Amino acid sequence: MMDNSKKPIHSAWLRTMHWLNALAVVVLMMSGWRIYNATAFLGFSIPKSITLGGWLGGALQWHFAAMWLLFFNGLLYLGFNLFSGRLKNKFFPLSPKVLLADFLSALKGKLAHADPRHYNMVQRLAYLFVMLDSIVIVLSGLVLWKSVQFPILRELMFGYEGARRVHFFAMAALAAFLVVHLVMVALVPRTLVYMVRGR
Repeated sequence: MMDNSKKPIHSAWLRTMHWLNALAVVVLMMSGWRIYNATAFLGFSIPKSITLGGWLGGALQWHFAAMWLLFFNGLLYLGFNLFSGRLKNKFFPLSPKVLLADFLSALKGKLAHADPRHYNMVQRLAYLFVMLDSIVIVLSGLVLWKSVQFPILRELMFGYEGARRVHFFAMAALAAFLVVHLVMVALVPRTLVYMVRGR
């Protein structure tokens, strides 16, 4: 029987996919903000200094490149999680009662992180949300990219304009998750070491 203390906290495949997803999401957000600025359909603009691409055509090229990285890396990530049993073991079951208790502990800054191999209920829900949100981002992005080829998907998102808003707000939700994620890493810095070294 293998000693758990010698097993990596995060396997090599997980760490690799985590950092590739992080790269893809950052490029997608920054280039997406530049694409958004071309129309600013919500009535405000994103500061140009935090956008990527310089001009609309350049931003679209960055966006498409990162889109394929997120798509294929995300598929592999979901596949590994499903077939290895990690998805079931790490993220389920969910308990509303324990979730509420963990959430209140998190607000007080008292949420335990003693065992990095075990996700608390807040983490489980947050990571499941990111997986679902990423799927929404990809599907709404398909409508924006190939609207005519995905008529049913377009209608489910209330047309092209609806898909544009779904895409923007789904990415905004992902950006909000990233902010919280980085704050938590700052509060528990050893988690960054685990994601880099695995131990």
